[in-house]
Amino acid sequence: MTAPRKDHLDATAVAVLLACSLFWGFQQVLVKATLSELPPVFQAGLRLVGAALLLLLWARARGWALWTADGTAAAGLLAGALFAAEFACIYLGLQYTTASRLTVFLYTSPFWVAALLPLWVRGERLRTPQWLGMALAFAGVLLALREGFAGQGAAATWRGDLLALAAGLLWGLTTVTIRATRLAQASAPRVLLWQLGVGGLALPLLSLALGERWSWAWSPFAATSMALQTVVGAFASYLAWMWLLTRYPATKMSVFVFLTPVFALLTGALWLQEPVTPSLLAELVLVAAGIVAVNRRRV
Repeated sequence: MTAPRKDHLDATAVAVLLACSLFWGFQQVLVKATLSELPPVFQAGLRLVGAALLLLLWARARGWALWTADGTAAAGLLAGALFAAEFACIYLGLQYTTASRLTVFLYTSPFWVAALLPLWVRGERLRTPQWLGMALAFAGVLLALREGFAGQGAAATWRGDLLALAAGLLWGLTTVTIRATRLAQASAPRVLLWQLGVGGLALPLLSLALGERWSWAWSPFAATSMALQTVVGAFASYLAWMWLLTRYPATKMSVFVFLTPVFALLTGALWLQEPVTPSLLAELVLVAAGIVAVNRRRV
């Protein structure tokens, strides 16, 4: 279930990270589009409950025991609480701002990881060229979204911005918790189960507390959206992410999430016929340069 850690990203890690970033970018637009039918926290909680059930069935089919006493309870509960709070902030924030604007604030997460994780894991410390790579990647995101900040995005309320920033911090803290505690030695399915389990319990309760209306009369679009969010988003892609965290450097992994806003914008262009501007092309160059800088091995 576990394997030795690596100090660099190999081709497998890069391929998985690209696939996750691609889907997460698409998912931001998908979640926003589904809010017109399903309330935000209900939607988030439902996908986590469904993903937790899928994970349990998958582990049972493989004969894996996910409930063993391995000393990860305290860290698992903390990671799960942070994970649930992150999802609540994302889904609530999408009520107040655009998906692209929320995404750029959400993906401040790698900076929190890079700043905090080396305090506990010395091997995750970034050198000056790698910090410059982080700056390049994030500058690319801001460049591509400058029209949104100056135009339509400027009308977004401060609630959405603050919720997105909080979600980015919570995501970063979840990553730090996984890497700096006993969870780093746990299997990827067990790490994910803590997060899905706690989130699946907490978010439906929060939905009820907020007075959200639980509707089960879904359109084909809403049903498809929830299926994709649950099976691909909350189960497959997050399981892959947890697997990577237990084997590869989190700081080097995290810079890849800057690709998600790029894919979100591309999805918007293909789905909503939004123009692909020179800013988007410039962002692709800057993000690519940042990823190379962060993951360049010392010679």
